[in-house]
Amino acid sequence: MRKISWGLLWADTTLALLSLLIGAFLRFGRVEEVPNLPYYGFSKVVPFVAIVIICGFFCELYSKEHRSQGAELAARLAVEMMAALLVLSVFYYLVPPAMIGRGYLTLALATCGVQQFILRRALQELGRLPGFAQRVLILGVGPLAETMEQALGLSKDNYVLAGFVQPDTDLVTVSADRVVGRVEDIRELADRHRATELVVSLTERRGALPMRELLRCKLSGINVLDASCFYEKMAGKLLVENIQPSWFIYSGGFRNTPFRLFFKRILDVVCSLFGILLALPLFPLVALLVKFDSPGPVLFKQKRVGEGGRDFYILKFRTMCQDAEKKTGAVWATENDPRVTRVGNFLRKTRLDEIPQLFNVLRGDMSFVGPRPERPEFVSRLSETIPYYNKRHFIKPGVTGWAQICYPYGASEEDALEKLRYDLYYIKNYSILLDLSIMLETVKTVIYGRGGR
Repeated sequence: MRKISWGLLWADTTLALLSLLIGAFLRFGRVEEVPNLPYYGFSKVVPFVAIVIICGFFCELYSKEHRSQGAELAARLAVEMMAALLVLSVFYYLVPPAMIGRGYLTLALATCGVQQFILRRALQELGRLPGFAQRVLILGVGPLAETMEQALGLSKDNYVLAGFVQPDTDLVTVSADRVVGRVEDIRELADRHRATELVVSLTERRGALPMRELLRCKLSGINVLDASCFYEKMAGKLLVENIQPSWFIYSGGFRNTPFRLFFKRILDVVCSLFGILLALPLFPLVALLVKFDSPGPVLFKQKRVGEGGRDFYILKFRTMCQDAEKKTGAVWATENDPRVTRVGNFLRKTRLDEIPQLFNVLRGDMSFVGPRPERPEFVSRLSETIPYYNKRHFIKPGVTGWAQICYPYGASEEDALEKLRYDLYYIKNYSILLDLSIMLETVKTVIYGRGGR
């Protein structure tokens, strides 16, 4: 069960009440239109507030573990308000005396969503002030502890290192002046350094965990995490090198339901059809540009590895000269790749070359959001050198994905490992809301021309 931020929940309750007053003023020009508040409250205010809060709960707006920011926060709030509008409409149909006007309802919900966004942004900015920093104590002094220190710098929230605690098993590789004490004093060290989180980052854990002291820390209100969970929270990716095979089974996430899969497929079909209709005027224009720029076909199809390791053919507008790999074989594209044509360079930067993949989505080979599909030649090579690489084939590949918005184009095994960390994070934490936030970020990426090569 997720931990609930009761402070945010009560704040949103207040904002929902306030939005009714603001909505009345915007709709009628005065708040006196909310008559006889005790009666009005029970019949109209309570259903409105309750349904808004319930929708917010299902959109994970009150989860302490999942703090949305940026596009993801906007997507969650938009879904919350649309869901509230739908549920309230059904409720008013079933209970007519509770109904409020459609214009009034729309204004109140819009006002509530804006207020919730402003509140969360203000809290995020407040949390970045020095006095509000989350202080992290790391149990460990080896390479894994160093990685946790680096992860602190990846978070958009305000986290600072309180120090390292030295166990009996690890060799010291961290900065010696940051080691604040030994493991037997960990409870007192946590109090002395005002730690709010304790991260267990031991290279060797067997027989080295001070369970009694860790439990005391947890019971005193300190959030105790293992290295994998902390890294995931800070970096938005998984620490693949530190994962045991059983972790995929016993950790939270990595689960889908028939409803989720059905809804994702419906979303894929609707979005791909809409995208195809929207892009229809571009097809002849892009086709002419490709054809006149260099000899060869307009469309380019290439074998890729999809869900379950099955091969399929991906469609793209051709961006390279014909027979580009005749001499080299399968190789990654590089920056300023001489094989890319002039028009191809423009298509790659604007992502217009990927428009034909909408037909792959409609056909069911791909999803709108998911790990990018790789070529069989690369998959066979990478699966031998990168742990758990084939786990990215648990789901359908995507036109865009979490790795694409978080990491630039990669053309090496090191880049493939980094993208795998993001891909597995997406598979573990998949939700419709995460898909929507990735789509929003992708639109920004296309507009600013980032990531293409």
